[in-house]
Amino acid sequence: MRTFKLLTIIFLASFIISCGSNTTQKKNDFSIITNAKNNALRLGEALNLSIKNPKNHKIESVSYTLNEKPITEKTTLTNTKLGEQTLEATITFDGETQTISQKLTVLNNASPKVYTYKIINVYPHDITSYTQGLEFFNGELYESTGQHGESKLRKTNYKTGEVLKDVNLDQAYFGEGLTILKNKVYQLTWQSGTGFVYDVNTFEKTGSFKYNNSKEGWGICNDTKTLYKSDGTEKIWTINPETLTEAGYIQAYHNQGKVVGLNELEWVNGKIYANRYQKNGVAIINPLNGAIEGVIDFSPLKKKVTQHKGLDVLNGIAYNPETKTLFITGKRWDKLFEVEIIKE
Repeated sequence: MRTFKLLTIIFLASFIISCGSNTTQKKNDFSIITNAKNNALRLGEALNLSIKNPKNHKIESVSYTLNEKPITEKTTLTNTKLGEQTLEATITFDGETQTISQKLTVLNNASPKVYTYKIINVYPHDITSYTQGLEFFNGELYESTGQHGESKLRKTNYKTGEVLKDVNLDQAYFGEGLTILKNKVYQLTWQSGTGFVYDVNTFEKTGSFKYNNSKEGWGICNDTKTLYKSDGTEKIWTINPETLTEAGYIQAYHNQGKVVGLNELEWVNGKIYANRYQKNGVAIINPLNGAIEGVIDFSPLKKKVTQHKGLDVLNGIAYNPETKTLFITGKRWDKLFEVEIIKE
């Protein structure tokens, strides 16, 4: 119980219930009536719909959609993404048609499971690195660092901390997360609206891409087919690696509301691990619907590194498929921790 309360403070406390409004567009003759309290339902609950018709029009037909997918007036929310969704009703009456809409918030139906960790090994890490992204590829550790004039893309020997390859970004760019897919490194920048693509072997820059709707670049990971990108909100965007265009997004929610500030991302055994900026907890997120299924408390790690003026927050999650362990570090930390995750 004490651990769960601690997690509430370091990670879950900033979850904010975001419920839609019952207001509809002005000048409409109808409104949607739902059974959702404060316009929020949990996954697995039934959504019951009807139409308020104050002018007593003769209604000929009504059709409903949730995020543009057809639903009936009685629908169980099963295979539904979490977060704020758009509910629409199209009403045909007296030879006319009106479409009205409102927001519906879908929450998860279970609270996150709580995990702790066991430190297996501790390795050296460059204390000057303002770590933004961390990922293993073919047994070697790749890192992206931030700050204007300090941002880098580098490859290291994680056991010794030796830098094997190092490329500086132009000082106009603030480096953020990185991921590697099919021998290509995808590196984000923060507020420039631009990401870069490199050859993983030579670090030669081979392309760039724009963010479009997601505005900022924070963290990025992949599932071998799709790129997943955070932007500092509750949203995780999906990107087609061939066209480098955003295909959509999920929203990170648990059973009470959303979490914002999602930052560094890592793909681990079918789930997205994400840390929250300025917090020392990591969320385990279902990539299909955005459900936060677990949280890990890493707050004690910061006390185990050298305390200095420039020391900053945890930010660096890498899964090593060879050891099946996680590697954790932070901004200007002088240690890299190899850990085993333990469910309480």
